[in-house]
Amino acid sequence: MPWADRGRQLRFEAGEPPVPFNRCLGLARLGGATVPAPLFSVWIQLRGKGWVEAREGRFDLRAGDWIMLERDSAPQVQMGGQGLCIGLLLDGDALASLEALADVTLYAGRGHFSRAERRAALRLWREAAPEGDVRAVRPLLLYLASVQRELAARVQHCPGRSRSHKRQVFGRMQRALLYLEGNSDRVVRIDEVARLANFSSWYFSKAFHVLYGESPQSLSARLRLERAAGLLQSTSMMVGEVAAASGFDNSCSFARAFRARYGVTATRYRQQRQRPLERARA
Repeated sequence: MPWADRGRQLRFEAGEPPVPFNRCLGLARLGGATVPAPLFSVWIQLRGKGWVEAREGRFDLRAGDWIMLERDSAPQVQMGGQGLCIGLLLDGDALASLEALADVTLYAGRGHFSRAERRAALRLWREAAPEGDVRAVRPLLLYLASVQRELAARVQHCPGRSRSHKRQVFGRMQRALLYLEGNSDRVVRIDEVARLANFSSWYFSKAFHVLYGESPQSLSARLRLERAAGLLQSTSMMVGEVAAASGFDNSCSFARAFRARYGVTATRYRQQRQRPLERARA
């Protein structure tokens, strides 16, 4: 089983690997992996911090976070000094086998494991790691599919007559959602993300609102403000720097949007949120 530790980097060259391919791998303590090959990937952060950069954007990983990425996402995954992450790389045959076996599939997306869920995923990953074939990883795939039950429940709301078509549409919408989440540092144009999902802007906006309960424009604005709030709480950046890092052209528009969202100024928000952290450290 490939393992990258203490700064080692795993790289899979373009054109690799031969089919079939289903591989468990681990990353720890500044280790990383680059996966340009056409593989669906699953990453579970067990402890510490790390990050993923892929076609859909950049995502921070903290203990318990999971993220699943499409086959052409080409992720680069990197661990922090105390980070530990387990991964799973899957070819198309493995995903097709899962659908044929249990009538379920895995979708691009991200979420968070409870401590118990994390332990269960790690146990199944350890059992699958020595073998790496479809049969060995199948229990882990079924468990991951169960984690996505709430996501899968939305498939029925997608347009299309057949379940297969609905799943295809939902998979593309999930990828678009990831793209918005992975680019919360800038303004994302609707035609840009619609092209990623291979839909017209009109169709994409309508389907997105039906699936997620808000427009892509509204979600993008909310994500940028949530990013700003996180930076205010966790960094010493000036308010103007936070605004720029969250995709706002000027401090005035940021100030109006932030106050409308949180009910206080950015400066007041920072004071309120950093005091409890200072008391906890004392």
